[in-house]
Amino acid sequence: MLRDVKINITDGGLGASSVKGEGAHVKIGVSPIVSTAPITITGGMNVKKIKEKLGNSPLADSCMDSVSAGSNVIYCIPVQASTDGTVGEITKTGTGKGTCTIEGKPNNSYDVELKFIESGGFNKATFKYSIDGGYIFSDETTLPVGGSFELPETGLTLKFTEDTDVEDSFMADDVIKFSTIAPQMTNQDVLNALDKLKNSSLNFEYIHVVGESTKALWAALAVEAEKFFNTYFKPIFFVLEARNKNADETVDEYAQSLIAERKGLVSYFIQVVTARALYTKMDGSIRDVNGASIVCGLYSRADVQQSIGETRTFPISGILKLLPEGIEDSIGALDEAKYLTFREYVGLEGFYVTNARMMAQDGSDYKYAERVRVSNKLVRETRKEALLQIQSQVDMSDPEGSLEAIAKFIQIPGDTMVRQKEISSVRIIIPEGQDILGTEKLALKIRYIPIGYIREIEIDMGMENPLLS
Repeated sequence: MLRDVKINITDGGLGASSVKGEGAHVKIGVSPIVSTAPITITGGMNVKKIKEKLGNSPLADSCMDSVSAGSNVIYCIPVQASTDGTVGEITKTGTGKGTCTIEGKPNNSYDVELKFIESGGFNKATFKYSIDGGYIFSDETTLPVGGSFELPETGLTLKFTEDTDVEDSFMADDVIKFSTIAPQMTNQDVLNALDKLKNSSLNFEYIHVVGESTKALWAALAVEAEKFFNTYFKPIFFVLEARNKNADETVDEYAQSLIAERKGLVSYFIQVVTARALYTKMDGSIRDVNGASIVCGLYSRADVQQSIGETRTFPISGILKLLPEGIEDSIGALDEAKYLTFREYVGLEGFYVTNARMMAQDGSDYKYAERVRVSNKLVRETRKEALLQIQSQVDMSDPEGSLEAIAKFIQIPGDTMVRQKEISSVRIIIPEGQDILGTEKLALKIRYIPIGYIREIEIDMGMENPLLS
């Protein structure tokens, strides 16, 4: 072979990473679908496609809310419900003598309202129904012969019974109402689902557990987050949902109960969302929802260093009002208790995230999600670069120079994040006196300056006389 000029292409010098997982997240939630592998939901999917993949379930509902708010990639782990959904008490108002019972098990939480439009019995009376508490009603439907009507996509069948002593068993303006509780998974179901992720090759930033949970699960997941970080080298955080207000609680009692419950929980890998809202969902229904799914969508839209409370960029679409009624007076206290809440600003239209709080200890550098997201990204990217330096040779005639060269490579992801304005600056420190020959271990320190944030503005305003100046 003739000698010539040979050029080798060296890849990786820019420190770019082909797979980052930024904005992608995992959802664990109840679904009738059985799958041994995570199910991928993308931002381009419509309501029909999401329900095809996840069924009519709380998990599908959560994905729709996240997609509406901006999520692009969601990895879903469907969990079979340990506790079936239940139907609450049926109430009927009006003069009709006919009755209604419910068969089946609800696949989600519904507030069902049925209004009769025309009087009559089977094959004559007509009605409209709503599953969101009367905000949106169906088209008018004739009461079927035999009195059996399947409430679409809910898992429930309404069984009507005529009163044989009257001609019209159901009268115009008769109203039938009932509510349902969604099927639920246990804390152990959640922990079992996490086992599918610990050695997974999926790249994701955080895990959303769909459905209300309590401090017992929050504390357990704080431990799991540490395991993900230290044992499985996956820096992640959890997004969790606080419970809704009970019917017999005042708003003040509800808020004080939440504040008391979080005491003793310390982990900047845990975020608990108390924000609730009357929300227009992707399928057109209007429902009382926990805002965690919306928050997940906002994280997908935001850069890692960007606060999802940034008012210029992240007004929340689809919210009609905050819930429970009167919660506005407690938002400040819940925010101070390190819960994620929604709020309004006088002078601005719409609703916003108050602060992306984490359950960090007082004085922590990581009390907001944007701090945790940046730190987690720097950990992920630095680890990948450092892995490429394992078993590197150190010239002991110039150990300082050799170690500095290795350190510069490991610093590449941090320098990239500086260029991308995700952090302000970064430096790497090589402690002196390391016995490389004896320990075969390199110790490094990375220090970075984060991006600053304006969370409050104070303006001094007054008049001036130009003639006096």
